[in-house]
Amino acid sequence: MADNNFILTPEGKENLEAELHYLETEKRAEIGERIKVAREFGDISENSEYDDAKNEQGMMEARIAEISRILSEATVVNTPKRSNNVHIGSTVTVDMGGRERVFTIVGGAESDAAAGKISNESPVGSALLGRKKGDKVETTGPTGRVISMTIVKIEH
Repeated sequence: MADNNFILTPEGKENLEAELHYLETEKRAEIGERIKVAREFGDISENSEYDDAKNEQGMMEARIAEISRILSEATVVNTPKRSNNVHIGSTVTVDMGGRERVFTIVGGAESDAAAGKISNESPVGSALLGRKKGDKVETTGPTGRVISMTIVKIEH
């Protein structure tokens, strides 16, 4: 995210904290042990086990840094419990021409399209924010295609 303004739901913050704890404790120790064992194989200049473990260590340390940055800069938003509008944290059921889809609106740091969690900055997410049940919403998707939907249900 270019503006470094991360938005998280309480659940998203909790998930990132759990992932960070796992990486810093269990995963770091596991990779350290792999590196130690690989060193015992001898010459590390031609040791693929050592190279693989060092590469994995680098990727893990980058993820730890990324999660730490997100958590330090994030704004945690709580979804109002008694609201008729779509907010970050809302689960929205929409009718897209006879096909129902369910989306949970989250911040970009915790979006996961496969799990139905879409960013508040995505075309669909930003179009749904502030809308009410029964509203007809149109937006242009990333491919340039117009997406039309009607809000069927909002859950908080």
